[in-house]
Amino acid sequence: MGRADERRARQRGGRRAAPRNRTSQQAAPDTRAESGTSTTVESPAAAAAEGATRAERRRAAAKPPGRPGAPGKPARGRIRRLFTWKRMLGAFFTVCLLGIGSFIALYMMVSVPEGNALAQTQSNVYKYSDGSVLARKGTVNREIVDLSKVPKAVQHTFVAAENKTFYTDNGIDLRGMARGLYNTARGRGTQGGSTITQQYVKNYYLDQDQTVTRKLKELVISLKVDREKSKDDILAGYINTSYYGRGAYGIQAAAQAYYRVDADKLSVEQGAYLAALLQAPSQYDWAVAGPVGKKLVQARWNYVLDNMVGQKWLDKSARDAMKFPIPKDPKPASGLEGQKGYLVDLANTQLENQLMKSQNITRSQAEAQVVDQGWTITLNIDPKKQAKLEAAVKSQLTSKLDGKKRKVDKNVQAGAVSVDPKTGKVLALYGGIDYYKHYTNNATRADYQPASTFKPIILAAALDQDAKTQNGKDINADTIYDGTSGRPVKGSDIAFAPPNEDDADYGNITVQTAMNKSVNSVFAQMGVDVGMKNVLKTADDLGLDTENLQAVPAMTLGSMGASPLEMASVYATLDNHGRKVTPTILASAEKTGRKVDLPDPIGEQAISAEAADQVTSVLTGVVDDGTAKVSVAQNPLRKGQQVAGKTGTSDNNKSAWFTGYTPDLVTSVGLFGEDAKTHNQVPLTGATGLIPGTGRINGGGYPAQIWATYTFGVTKKAKFDLNTELGAAVKPTDTPSISESPSETPSQTPSQTPTKSASPSQTPSQTPSQTPTKSPDPTTSAPSSPSQSPTGGITDNPLNPADGQ
Repeated sequence: MGRADERRARQRGGRRAAPRNRTSQQAAPDTRAESGTSTTVESPAAAAAEGATRAERRRAAAKPPGRPGAPGKPARGRIRRLFTWKRMLGAFFTVCLLGIGSFIALYMMVSVPEGNALAQTQSNVYKYSDGSVLARKGTVNREIVDLSKVPKAVQHTFVAAENKTFYTDNGIDLRGMARGLYNTARGRGTQGGSTITQQYVKNYYLDQDQTVTRKLKELVISLKVDREKSKDDILAGYINTSYYGRGAYGIQAAAQAYYRVDADKLSVEQGAYLAALLQAPSQYDWAVAGPVGKKLVQARWNYVLDNMVGQKWLDKSARDAMKFPIPKDPKPASGLEGQKGYLVDLANTQLENQLMKSQNITRSQAEAQVVDQGWTITLNIDPKKQAKLEAAVKSQLTSKLDGKKRKVDKNVQAGAVSVDPKTGKVLALYGGIDYYKHYTNNATRADYQPASTFKPIILAAALDQDAKTQNGKDINADTIYDGTSGRPVKGSDIAFAPPNEDDADYGNITVQTAMNKSVNSVFAQMGVDVGMKNVLKTADDLGLDTENLQAVPAMTLGSMGASPLEMASVYATLDNHGRKVTPTILASAEKTGRKVDLPDPIGEQAISAEAADQVTSVLTGVVDDGTAKVSVAQNPLRKGQQVAGKTGTSDNNKSAWFTGYTPDLVTSVGLFGEDAKTHNQVPLTGATGLIPGTGRINGGGYPAQIWATYTFGVTKKAKFDLNTELGAAVKPTDTPSISESPSETPSQTPSQTPTKSASPSQTPSQTPSQTPTKSPDPTTSAPSSPSQSPTGGITDNPLNPADGQ
């Protein structure tokens, strides 16, 4: 073949067909040199190419060259050389190590935080003494309970509903977390499952944000919480922080909201419904659910119970017998309207006082521990007595007030406290017309004068300390004093000559008569005889707050401030034979297993039993033959109950009181004149428009009427067990008697028909009739106007019997 032929053969593709590996003898052309020329013997492929068509040659040229050294196989490309199995395996392990390292770093960096404030905020629940709910107070309706108070079967309903492997897993669901992370990253919402531990972590430690960062934190914290806490603690946290609808957070609030029971009274069926609610509280609430919602929640309820059977937590036969427990209709949450707010405030204050004392903390610190912190506070309030007291105030006072007719009627405020003297329990309390209308609690306010209700304290001090008169006579019920109005007090460093009511002169009278008629001049002298510092100490011992008070003779007129609660404490101590009674509204206070130790309301002897009993005996005379005779002794509701008590009416008629007691109940009632706009103290005179004459309101009027209507409706017939032979309660005589000496002058009898008594001074005695005698007896005389009264100080007058009330 010549060169031209050879060139043409190469152009036709013969060279392309030739193999690159020329080491193969079969494929290499045989080239020989002859006569200075070279002869090339073409390979079979080249020869074949020469005779091939143009299309066949193109297809042959398009085939990839073979791998060097491996005839017939394609050569490896650059990308393929990068992804060898060794390199891919190495990259996989590298990624795994980086992931593990990142997780370890994340695990080390993320710590278990403090519970978020909202998850810890709870309502305080206040209950009456019978266990019924009085009120819930707080921005979040949650009450945390110990898991021990949730029946075991009810606990299992939540596990069966949400996380059957709860008791055995490590707190997380990797598949669910991966699905959740993927869906969150793709913006598909909250799809994906979580364990009970994860849901608890989300509720208690984190928030509800649907972000990858939050889900990663949830994963780490869940693992740590599962290691640090018991399964019971986690389950308790879960059921106490979850939202159940109807504004209820936690199983206790949910149990009350849906079934009106506490968590420890839930049945398995009810528990299964509450567990089912967690999937869609609003949609599954039976009261508002549509047909689809009701069908779905029933299916969910069945699912929960069937899972319990599968987990062997519920017997199949018992499960088959169960019926869907239809919840009760929702009702408005208990507020603080009416008297509730006053009761709640006093309960909070007394709990704070105890925390301050036991923990040595400030008031603000104590408040932070009490307000909206999930306390269950049981009060000593008896709901029946509470209702009776409220009804008594309404029937005897507020129903007679008409602010449109009389401006003064808008200024009348009433307060009352009722105490069991044997236990110190506050059984009923009236704080005002309505907590939302009058925020100040009239039962605990101490800015009005107690007036003559202070007089028994002076007598108690004299008897307890064996005090003597200026002429050396022992002071007791039969001791004679000069009852002349405006008589200068002897032995006082400060000039003091208080007038009596209506400037009445009584001459020489017994202490018993002076108490019955509330004679100012007698008790002013007695206070100085005893020593005002001693009187002040006795007042403090009996329960009156005497801090910053000066021991001056004017105190004998009750010129300091006092509250119905304080006066109830004083008189309860007298009723309890001198053992100190500190009234308490708190029966118990507890939260999440913590129970506050409350002090015993009954303390040590404040005064001797003999002194207390003699004061009680004397005070029966005030009721049977004194300023409370019309409203109390002659009250048609009275059925033989023996009563001791004292009226009081302050200067310028700004307050009126009756504090009285039977052997089993002490109640203090106060009326206060408070300007409806400025809240300044103003007179009560003219209120109701039903009192003849000047319209002066006295302690023997509306306060005593309220007291009698309430007390005689809730107490039984009883007699005082007194250790004394003195005083109106123990005098056996039914006829007038004249003693040989002033120191032995007899006092009034305790009978409901007052007896006549005579004093050596021929002071007019009181008769059982309502017809006024020659004596200036304030019980039967028409009430006088404060502006016309010559006393200029504390006065005491009953309601005019002619009033007919």
